[in-house]
Amino acid sequence: MIAELEPNDVYSLSSNELREHYYYLFGQPTKSGNLTYLRKRIAWRIQSLKEGPLSERARNCAAAIANEADIRTSPPKEPVTPHKPRPKKTELKVVDQSARDPRLPKKGVTLVRVFKGKTHEVLVQENTFIYLGKTYKSLSAVAREITGIKWNGFKFFNLEK
Repeated sequence: MIAELEPNDVYSLSSNELREHYYYLFGQPTKSGNLTYLRKRIAWRIQSLKEGPLSERARNCAAAIANEADIRTSPPKEPVTPHKPRPKKTELKVVDQSARDPRLPKKGVTLVRVFKGKTHEVLVQENTFIYLGKTYKSLSAVAREITGIKWNGFKFFNLEK
């Protein structure tokens, strides 16, 4: 079966079959599990075995291109410095979670918003909001309850300055 394989046949093989063919064609197990890579390598090998080696002209052309290429054959002697300096580590600032947003009205104020012809009233508490008897942690949560989609609560209730 392996000897009869055509280059296009590799696309119908399972990963285990590809590994088996790779071992047969190259004489060593593959280290890759990438199916695309294995298919290309096996198809190339089958084609090269059927067509024969590169012609002398093709080898000379490849050698000329390789001679002109700037290819590093050994690692650099000095450490390579990055082109862009790495950003300095920034310290995280701790934000006081208990601080109230200055855009919020005082505790006890009722926000009124008409949406789709219906009037909605929200009672402002210290850190929560009450709408239809249910408590919400943010105005955005109330706006989402009213509209059914995400809204910025400050924009919905016209509280932006």
